[in-house]
This record gives sequence, structure tokens and C-alpha cells, in this order.
Amino acid sequence: MEVIVLPDPAAVARLGADVIARVLGLRPDPVLGLATGSTPEPLYAELIRRHREEGLSFAHARAFTLDEYVGLPPEHPQRYAAVIRRGLTDHLDLKPDAVHGPDGGAGDLLTECARYEEAIVAAGGVDVQIAGVGSDGHIAFNEPGSSLTSTTRLKTLNARTRADNARFFTGIDEVPRHVITQGLGTILRSRHLLLLATGASKAPAVARAVEGPLAAACPASVVQLHPHATVLLDQAAATALEHVDYYTEVWASRPAWQPL
Repeated sequence: MEVIVLPDPAAVARLGADVIARVLGLRPDPVLGLATGSTPEPLYAELIRRHREEGLSFAHARAFTLDEYVGLPPEHPQRYAAVIRRGLTDHLDLKPDAVHGPDGGAGDLLTECARYEEAIVAAGGVDVQIAGVGSDGHIAFNEPGSSLTSTTRLKTLNARTRADNARFFTGIDEVPRHVITQGLGTILRSRHLLLLATGASKAPAVARAVEGPLAAACPASVVQLHPHATVLLDQAAATALEHVDYYTEVWASRPAWQPL
């Protein structure tokens, strides 16, 4: 695990985009893991800019989203399939059938969870998984108490997560209580985990995830188990870290030949 503290969210977005651009350039059939929420929005804006202004191509890539609400109608603007199209993939040259997500409206949700897990495996796995950290330490929709080896499954959202997401709806009563989410074990199978956090409100959760004990009480702490994890933070999100000076020293001393 490498922890990199940067000045602001824009710097986090630029470095995150460098990681994505590198895998797009190195692999003939890259598979990207896409997260929703506010945190990755600057990263997605930077990827769109590089596509439009610098010719960064996604035409040979595939993508899998982390999660989806259960029960929202197909036309609802907060379905994550719609959010990721609106915020990223509609602005790139990704083929429409190359972007995959779980179906929160499936008639048999348990079968849908298994199908989605199998689809990720059949694609060869995720090369770079983008993820954020919830204020309670959740990652994707793996709430506190989630099994560290879990695969794609149904989860019930807790009150804190629903309250955090209520800003995207007209009120908390509209936030679904159930979701389909990739599991912690699914996320750990990605070849590179790119964990992003910005803002002071994320600082306690970041400290628990990065420096606290590995525990189901903080699902994002599985980052400690990942063989290739990069944690990108702005200064505000790093304020609760005990070893921030060391992380800063390591980043400043990084040799030019060492890739992220």
C-alpha cells in the first residue's frame, strides 16, 4: 500500500488520471472499475478533458461499476448506471456495450449478483479499480460488518449512508434501503486498487482504513490486504494520519523509474 498526500482534489484527479492513462497505454484490453459518488468526479472530469484535448482513447477498454441501488425505476436519474453515463462514459469513446453494471431491477436479485460476479471474472478481472471511502469506512456499499472475503451480493444500507446520499435525492425517504454491491473479496481481486479521499470529513475514516486495525468494522481497511493499492489523498483528508510525514517523504523521494 502506498499513501500519497497531494495539495488538493485537482492534484488527486491528475495523478489518478495518470494511473488510468498508463493502463490504457499498456494493455490491449484494459478493464476499469468505476465508482460513483462525489469523490471521483474531479478524476472523471480530468479523464474527459484528456480524451477531448489530448486524444486519450478508451475505445479498447471495458468497465464495471461497483454497485447499484435496488428498486429505482429505469428512468430514475440516480440509478448508478445513469450517473456513470452522465458523469463519464457518455463523454468518452467507450463502446456503449463495454460498460457493465449490476441490474438493481432484476426479477431474481440473488441470481443477478452471481451473474455480475461471474461477468467480472469472465472479463479477466479489473485492472484498475477506482474506489472512495464512506464517512463510516465503507467502500462500495460494503457497510461496517461486511465480510472481508465477500463477493457481489445484496446489502442493506445503514442510516448514516442513506443520510450521506440523501443530497442526491429530494430527501432521505427516497434513498433506497437495498443495493447490489461488489464485495470486499471482489475488490481485492483487482490488479490495482486506486482509493481516493478528499476533504476533512473523510479524515477519520481514512485514518482507520490506512492505519487502523484490519477489521470488518471498517470495510475500507481491506486496502491493507491489497497487493497493489494506491491511496490518493488531499491534505484535508490526511489530517488524522499518524505517519503523514513519512508518506510525504516517500513520495518526495520516489525514483522516476518507479511506476505507480
